[in-house]
Parts: sequence; C-alpha cells; structure tokens
Amino acid sequence: MTTFQALLVEKSEDKTFSRSVVERHVDELPEGALLVKVKYSSLNYKDALSASGNPGVSRNFPHTPGIDAAGTVVSCDDNAFNEGDDVIITGYDLGMNTSGGFAEYIRIPSSWAVAKPDGLSLKEAMVLGTAGFTAGLSVQGLVENNVTPEDGEILVTGATGGVGSVAVALLAQAGFSVVGCTGKDSQADFLMSLGASRVINRDSLLENKERPMLKEQYAGVVDTVGGEFLAQAIKSTQYGGVVTCCGLTASAQLDVSVFPFILRGVSLLGIDSVQCPVPPRVKLWDKLAGDWKLNQLEALTTEVGLSQLDEKIDAILKGQLSGRTLVNLDL
Repeated sequence: MTTFQALLVEKSEDKTFSRSVVERHVDELPEGALLVKVKYSSLNYKDALSASGNPGVSRNFPHTPGIDAAGTVVSCDDNAFNEGDDVIITGYDLGMNTSGGFAEYIRIPSSWAVAKPDGLSLKEAMVLGTAGFTAGLSVQGLVENNVTPEDGEILVTGATGGVGSVAVALLAQAGFSVVGCTGKDSQADFLMSLGASRVINRDSLLENKERPMLKEQYAGVVDTVGGEFLAQAIKSTQYGGVVTCCGLTASAQLDVSVFPFILRGVSLLGIDSVQCPVPPRVKLWDKLAGDWKLNQLEALTTEVGLSQLDEKIDAILKGQLSGRTLVNLDL
C-alpha cells in the first residue's frame, strides 16, 4: 500500500483548526480516474483560507488544501492520459473540498488536468500556478479588448501579491507601462525589478473616494483586490478603457456609480480561472510557455517544503508575502 506525506488540516471539537504534516495512504484519496504523483504545488490566498477552516472555501475536515498541482501521471482509468505524462492541475474543486496539492499524491477527474506544454517545466508551471494563470487571463482580457501599450499606463492593484506580481511582469514584458499599487512601500524595488515603471501607495488610490468620477489616468486596470480599490480604479480609467476584476481580498462589495460606464465607455471584465473551459485553458498555458513566457520567474519565487508551509500560510493571511511561494513536495 503506497503511503505519502500530506499537509492535513483538522477541526477539533471546539471548532478550532490545526495543521500538521502526516502520513496518508493512497487508498484514502477520493474517487477519480486520474492518479498523479505531485512534484510541485504553490501557495495561494485561497489555500490559506482553506487551511484556516474558512467555510466559504472548504467545508469538510480533515482536509488537504492546495488548489494547484503539477506532477506525473501514475495511472488513468479513462485513458485520457498515459502513465508518465506530465500534467498541470489548477482550479475546479482541487484543494477546496477535494484533497489538494499539498500532498505527494492526488486523485481527481481527468478533465481537471491539462498536459504540460513543452516550453514549461513542472517547476515553472507551479511558479505560475493559479495566480499566474489568473494574471494571464487578465492580461489576455486587456489585449483582446484592444488595449495597447500606446494607449497609456496600466494599473495593477495588489501588485506584490501572486496575481499582481505576475501581471506586472507579463505586462511589462509585453511593452506596457505598468503602475504597481501596493500597501507595502518596502516592496517598491521588487516591483520595479519586475518591470513596473512606477509604484504608488494604495492610500493615494483611495483619495477622493466620495467623488463619482476621477481624473482619467489609466488605459487599463488589472484589479486583484476588489472593494473600494476596484471602485477607485474604475473611476480613474480613461475613455474606452478596460478594467479586469479577479479578487475580493479587500471586499466583495463594489460601490460605484454607472457614470464611468456610460460617460467614458469603460468596460469591466470578470476573470474566472476556476471553471475556465479546457480549450481556452490549454491555449493560455501554451502562451505562458511560449510567447508570454516570463524571464523573471526565479525573481518571483520563494521555494519551501511541506514542513515550512504552516508559517507561510500565516504570513499570507497577514499580507506579509510577496511574489509566489512554490511548494516542492520533495523537500
């Protein structure tokens, strides 16, 4: 019987939650056609919520979080993949209510996996992970709606986070002038190293919140935090500009008038990476492995093992992490 290491979140009788690395058996995994030996995962904010018992993410415990996984196929009952194939799994229910990537093995429906493109290693795929995939969808949304570098600056909110930092790097590499917005003044050099042309403090974005419209500043926006930051970004977008929305760490509420939409023709695009269909999912991974492959992946990355995850989970919940945290299951 195959055993493996996994991060397990357990709920006590007093409704508190604890995390520990334990030994599990493959036959304890949920049903699914595809069994994968996980090489790498990554830490996302949603993982930290799951690991803390947030009922909006995970309801059943004990549970192994990890919404990302990259590894090698051990077996596939429906022949969608062959033994030895390298695959990437992001989104769907992985790590939410299905045992996730913070473990050496996962068992899932084969439809949740895509073949790793040749231009990415398994490690590089998980430096990107859900955060990088979401950033790619956001940048793609701007480009497909005809936002070009010549149109002006692109604002990225939550710029030091996983999605934000990858978005800054992708946009800068594509020739855009990027404004990184962050509450971490100490990380300005980090954002400049990723290609940001300038960095603003989030407090400056929140000035004049009472106004229904603000000065036109940005040709496009990648918003990763929601709430009043998204509202202020919309108010500051140029005529015909495009705003993408993918996060809610600040708030799920949006208090904004219709004026930016009907007086400036601003477009608001919702970005969802969880249920993204397979064909566009494969197409975007191919881009991220090809024309959009980042040169600064190492600069984005802190690498940890399962035993170091507990402290990183606490740190991301406190807003203390920057860039991407890669989980190496062999460490």
